[in-house]
Amino acid sequence: MWSPWRSAYVSEANEREPDADESIFTALLHEEQDEQNLILWRGEHVFVIMNRHPYNSGHLLILPYREVTQYDALTPAEQQGLAAALDRCMGWLREALSPDGFNMGMNLGRAAGAGIPEHLHAHIVPRWDGDTNFMPATADTKVLPEDLQTTYDKLRTAMSPEARDSTKRGAEASSE
Repeated sequence: MWSPWRSAYVSEANEREPDADESIFTALLHEEQDEQNLILWRGEHVFVIMNRHPYNSGHLLILPYREVTQYDALTPAEQQGLAAALDRCMGWLREALSPDGFNMGMNLGRAAGAGIPEHLHAHIVPRWDGDTNFMPATADTKVLPEDLQTTYDKLRTAMSPEARDSTKRGAEASSE
């Protein structure tokens, strides 16, 4: 299977070692390279990033800026920001990719399947009728219909101008 974005990710993996005190997500926030890091949007309490290893095209992650491991450790404002971002993401995904449904959820803790348990994040995965096939079951391979940058560009186009601008403002605010 051809996946050209994987070679770039693997070759850059050693260059992106976050500070031992921060998650990879926090490290990416400080780089101020939102498009390269696939950060779609920065809100007041949470931000949205595309998953580099998606289950499907358009697989998004919603994270609070603050690193917490459990949902009940979020402030009410962070919980509300996360819920509002889920709604916002579904709208962008519907506009950009026209999915037939969504899977949404969180894996809290390594035992629950969290790949980065130190920084809680919600997944939103667009789904299409017939998007499952034999490849994952027989070949341990996922097939994505387009590369990550193409999906990123479609989602950015689907966002309102205000949402696109808030990402730029968020990058400026985080550098202050």
